Amino acid sequence: MAETTQKSSDSKQLSPRTSELNALRQRGYTIGRKIGQGSYASVHIADYIDRSLRKERLACKIFDRSKAPNDFLEKFFPREIDVLCNIEHEFVVRVHSILQRGPKVFIFMMYAENGDLLDHIKRYGIVSESSAKSWFRQITSGLRYLHSKNIAHRDMKCENILLTRDFQVRIADFGFARYCANKSGRRVLSETYCGSAAYAAPEIVMGRAYNPKLADIWSVGIILYIMLNGTMPFNDENLKKLLKDQLNRNWTFRNRVKNIVTSPCKSLLRHILEPDIMLRYTLDRIAAHEWMRGHHHHHHTRPNTPGRMLDRDNSIVSNEDGDTTSKREGESTRAAARKASRLLNKTKSKQNVAESRGEKCIKE
Repeated sequence: MAETTQKSSDSKQLSPRTSELNALRQRGYTIGRKIGQGSYASVHIADYIDRSLRKERLACKIFDRSKAPNDFLEKFFPREIDVLCNIEHEFVVRVHSILQRGPKVFIFMMYAENGDLLDHIKRYGIVSESSAKSWFRQITSGLRYLHSKNIAHRDMKCENILLTRDFQVRIADFGFARYCANKSGRRVLSETYCGSAAYAAPEIVMGRAYNPKLADIWSVGIILYIMLNGTMPFNDENLKKLLKDQLNRNWTFRNRVKNIVTSPCKSLLRHILEPDIMLRYTLDRIAAHEWMRGHHHHHHTRPNTPGRMLDRDNSIVSNEDGDTTSKREGESTRAAARKASRLLNKTKSKQNVAESRGEKCIKE
């Protein structure tokens, strides 16, 4: 009972106070109902009215700095703000403004009327190959833009792919994002074990320093697989088995779709979900692949009726709990990754994930 009371109290403190609401209203912002809740942040629907009385629907992410741990305040939060202030792309979430009042920071951004990709698949089932191609093109276009600015997302997953009113993609949630080159332009490897285990590249699961751009590419491959199959390609309940399956390329298309998905699509996915980073496709090679250059339609529309819910064979569409690993479990992710690495320390792999395609790197 005490724990429930504490959670309720924390939730109230994360919501904006009357004085904060009044101050925001003077700037044209009205905070509406809560649509998401985290340990030290909440997300609300918001409206903005400019001087010409034009109204715009937004989402507002409210951070309470007094609730966040020092590691977050000193490293992750400043990075997120810096990244958000320096990106602008048609397939990346647009920030409207960032305001601060006391310990709270209010990040106003575009509102995605059709939720996220995970919710869409849960509700309507698997995505047709033509729609998956359209969305995957948009996702990789947005990711290419981020990488061109030396920004690695490091948490690419279906929950962070938002869908607008006309079902266009927006990459969101830059809580784990970071710049992957230092001031001199030298590439910096990542040593933070963040994100979701189900989407993590094998070099992350092995607990080694890794190239975050190549890890992002693996993650978007997982997203493509999920769109087409409605399930994860790997079972992440046991990290030792997860890593073995990744290194052995032990995944396949589900029986109900394997004869429907085209050979070029399957070929591309095999090149993306490649454990050897020397062989894994880059974004340039993905864009040049025949499947990506083939015909597709540009606009996805909502199905008239919900899609058939899939089985519970590691199916994300029937798992209301979502990922087994989240940002709040960062420490346990790191410990589990190290444990998996120790258990598999006799595994011989061709890849050296501490190196980046032969280029000299530093760790940070």
